[in-house]
Amino acid sequence: MKKILFLVFIGTTLVSCVKKDEIVAPAADYADILTNIGTEVIVPTYADLYNKTETLITTVNALKITPNATNLATAQQAWRDARVPWELSEGFLFGPVKQKGLDPSIDSWPVNQTDLDNVLGSSATLTKAYIDGLDGTLKGFHTVEYLLFGANSNKTIADFTPRQLEYLTACTESLAGATKELYYSWKLEKDNFVTNFTSAGNRDKSNYIGQKAALQDVVNGMVTIADEVANGKIDAPYSQQNLTLEESRFSANSKPDFANNIRSIKNAYYGRYWNTSGLGISKIIAAKNSSLDAKVKKEIDEAVSAIENITGTFTYAVINARPSVQAAQIKVRTLQQTLEAEVLPIISNM
Repeated sequence: MKKILFLVFIGTTLVSCVKKDEIVAPAADYADILTNIGTEVIVPTYADLYNKTETLITTVNALKITPNATNLATAQQAWRDARVPWELSEGFLFGPVKQKGLDPSIDSWPVNQTDLDNVLGSSATLTKAYIDGLDGTLKGFHTVEYLLFGANSNKTIADFTPRQLEYLTACTESLAGATKELYYSWKLEKDNFVTNFTSAGNRDKSNYIGQKAALQDVVNGMVTIADEVANGKIDAPYSQQNLTLEESRFSANSKPDFANNIRSIKNAYYGRYWNTSGLGISKIIAAKNSSLDAKVKKEIDEAVSAIENITGTFTYAVINARPSVQAAQIKVRTLQQTLEAEVLPIISNM
């Protein structure tokens, strides 16, 4: 009994001697941020993508049944509309889009025009299932774009062959199938990856070892797309002055694509999609370094503005207005460096 009392006394004394600044604070809980990013940003973006590719199918079918200039213009606009949520998703290309290899089926670039012509000239039956089995460079957004707009962005109804319309229809169905699989992979009532993401750290519900790992996925996604826009999408055609390297050049949609890529960063950082507002990475950064938070927000807006202010189309500017392209590239690179060198370390060291 004396020994027990002595040990209790020693233990009590040791606890009372611990300094306040040595007490380990409980880990911060970021479930609200993960939940908002997952349910209010990622899932709605993928739902929008799927719905707009379904609309694209409707317009392409109408074009096939009644080939005329009006239906062609409608289908072309539907392609642009569907492109928006895809580009707004590229700031968070993790999870099923990578695990299931869906990105190549949706957005491979460049189009393999030689092999595409070979398929068009073959006797193969052009169905969704057949297109699904082809390489990514023969399907997805950019093959649909090529078929709708033409290599020189001036395709007319007279330029279409029945075989091209068949391929266009099957290819659009294949694209919509891929976007549906992506949306359903995240959707709560389907494969429910959203719960895996929002419940990070809960061994019963998630494969993420902790909330930090999920948050790192989000910030790494931001860094990756900023780097891709600055040092890939802009730099390749700009530095080589090679227009065949320009993504979305058939539709002259490069500038909106690039700007929406940066907006995808903004959506995850703010935790919002279109007019919704919520919790994002900004809440964490603002609490730890308010000046950095303000800096990131400013750099995001400056990057979007610089892209939109590129003179004329991107195709025109690469050759004829190069300083405006360089100015945009600098702004995106600045944002990428801030995210990588200042924001990511805060998340990684939590």
